Amino acid sequence: MEQRAFGRLGRVSALTLGGGGIGGVWGTTNRAEAVATVHAALDAGITMLDLAPSYGTGFESEVAVAEALRGRPSAAMITSKVQLPDDDGRDFAVRIRRSLHASLTRLGREHLDVLVLHTQFRRPGTVLSGTIDPAGYRDEIVPVFESLRDEGLIRAWGITAVGDPVPLLDAFGAAPRPDTAQIVVNALDQSGDLWIHGDGVRPDNAGLVRAAEAAGVAVTAIRVVAAGSLTDGLDRSVPADHPAAADFARAAPFRALAASFGESAASLAHRYALSVPGVATVILGVKNRAELAECLAAEARGPLTADELKAIDALTD
Repeated sequence: MEQRAFGRLGRVSALTLGGGGIGGVWGTTNRAEAVATVHAALDAGITMLDLAPSYGTGFESEVAVAEALRGRPSAAMITSKVQLPDDDGRDFAVRIRRSLHASLTRLGREHLDVLVLHTQFRRPGTVLSGTIDPAGYRDEIVPVFESLRDEGLIRAWGITAVGDPVPLLDAFGAAPRPDTAQIVVNALDQSGDLWIHGDGVRPDNAGLVRAAEAAGVAVTAIRVVAAGSLTDGLDRSVPADHPAAADFARAAPFRALAASFGESAASLAHRYALSVPGVATVILGVKNRAELAECLAAEARGPLTADELKAIDALTD
């Protein structure tokens, strides 16, 4: 598998196994299949596993990976996350350290390779539930991440760069910068249920990728199949008014284009994300070995041609 530059951590495989799928976020799976999927990913050359305490009931993604790696030497990098869904009472340092130590305990590790802040930012002077203000990030959260790295509890840190681009661009522009940023990268630029900012703010995922690359922040691409909307068929039941259902309906031309190329929509979606300049690695939301195999085959096919990219871009003109 292709290896790409990943900042201070050296190089990473072009594909990363995400914890959402094996944690049951994207449809039904079971522990045995999750463990087998981790093994298959490592055997295929995937070198990073992207987890979170919130991926699955009972911390399923972290627990499944711990089981998969037990007694199996592996040099795979492990990423997990901390969520700070509100800034009432602050105490960011206590909450971050508590979450990290709980993840390390579940994983049976002494350190994480990357700890990601998995909470969206809001603009200064605004109020939005479930977000943090940029001042709290800069003055209180960043120093904690830097201290954790100095202590050897993490090797690097990052942010989930989803949502309002203004505070995210500020985060990329000021040192100390995150080592990595998770950014929505998909063929139709669909953020789905991740978008919580209403119509008053417009996303700029392409601009975020360019800014991160320019700042030396390694980009991990997320939502490359737009929560299942850029596939041949949603594999879980969602209400008709759910963002994934709406996005799936809007993606009909994309599915037709994939068929004309002789591949599945999911394959084309992954090849698109792998072809975007500045993307270090694409996080997979697969929940079993069959879905993983489809993604591995897509990566093996190589990047899209200029004409193929042009045809995809025409879908959003």
